[in-house]
Amino acid sequence: MTDAHVEAPFHELTPLHASETPYDEETLRSLHADADLVVARYPQKRSALLPLLHLIQSVDGYVTGRGVSFCAQKLELTDAEVSGVATFYTQYKRHPNGEYTVGVCTNTLCAVMGGDLIFDTLSEYLGIGHDETTPDGKVTLERVECNAACDYAPVVMANWEFIDNQTPASATQLVDDLRAGKEVRPTRGAARVCSFKHVSRVLAGFNDGLADEGVGAGGPSLEGLRLAKADGFDPYASSGEIRGDSDAESPADDMAPGLAGSTDTPANPADSKAGEKAGDK
Repeated sequence: MTDAHVEAPFHELTPLHASETPYDEETLRSLHADADLVVARYPQKRSALLPLLHLIQSVDGYVTGRGVSFCAQKLELTDAEVSGVATFYTQYKRHPNGEYTVGVCTNTLCAVMGGDLIFDTLSEYLGIGHDETTPDGKVTLERVECNAACDYAPVVMANWEFIDNQTPASATQLVDDLRAGKEVRPTRGAARVCSFKHVSRVLAGFNDGLADEGVGAGGPSLEGLRLAKADGFDPYASSGEIRGDSDAESPADDMAPGLAGSTDTPANPADSKAGEKAGDK
């Protein structure tokens, strides 16, 4: 391992940073008050761990050692249990995250439409790689497996707000604007890109009132529905009515006895045996 690697704790496998600095009294009081609201939503305390980790990131900017200890004490878990969850999901950061996370989709469709080129361009332009942060602390760059917006490929997200139909040039302008502190307007969703800490608080379950500000589903997403309606298709009709057969068999009628729905877990042992017998025929 080189000295350069040791000095730059921005690698995705960096362990969680221990923190010798405790929360100040005011911050701790606020954390407890917010955490109590989150925990109250769940019948079991431990179920609140995921939103509480986002809450920690809204204060510290990443999952700190003191944040892990806070969650553990609040939920009556061990530090190891909390750390195991915090190091499993990529939305929980193990080191200081940038003010803006810029995620470039490089999954199949976005990749062939230019996603790989966009990522490579930004990586070279910013001088950082995947899950690394610019020296000014403004931008963390990520490869994203899928932004679930294939109809707008290639897609870039800034703190999980959609920036659609991107090119290397437009993506470069995006990071320039973010670093310069300019207001960036997503293509859809909220009317502006907010900071990583702000968004982390929303992910913890605190509404910021911005969800309905901007455009919702756009034209490409609704094109299939438009064509279906033009063809006389009623999406609210039953399967039998759609096929013009009011006596059409229910999909459940085609299943083996004892098996229903999309799972193969029987309701009871008797159902299981019935299903096995039907399958042996």
